[in-house]
Amino acid sequence: QVQLVESGGDLVQPGGSLRLSCAASGFTFSSYGMSWVRQAPGKGLEWVSDINSGGGSTYYADPVKGRFTISRDNAKNTLYLQMNSLKPDDTAVYYCAKALWEGSSRYGMDYWGKGTLVTVSS
Repeated sequence: QVQLVESGGDLVQPGGSLRLSCAASGFTFSSYGMSWVRQAPGKGLEWVSDINSGGGSTYYADPVKGRFTISRDNAKNTLYLQMNSLKPDDTAVYYCAKALWEGSSRYGMDYWGKGTLVTVSS
């Protein structure tokens, strides 16, 4: 059974940093791309970032480009999201997801974690 468990969410001040982790199990982690998606309070889902199976290709949504870094440690079956220069608009529940890829494009996500809350406020 596929399981994705996010951790690392916290209350952080604007301008601060936080690293989220996603522990994966139940599938061959190193064979699949992964994604981070977030949902701000009262709003819809927003794609944040993708990483391919080997970690060599990464993609970011414009609002987080230059501030967030997605990475993975395939030996540890763990996905990460390093978040720097955090803004109040980054406040959201952050989900990791197992990605479905075709060539260089992600066309969906088939499994999601339960999310971890990041609150950016002074």
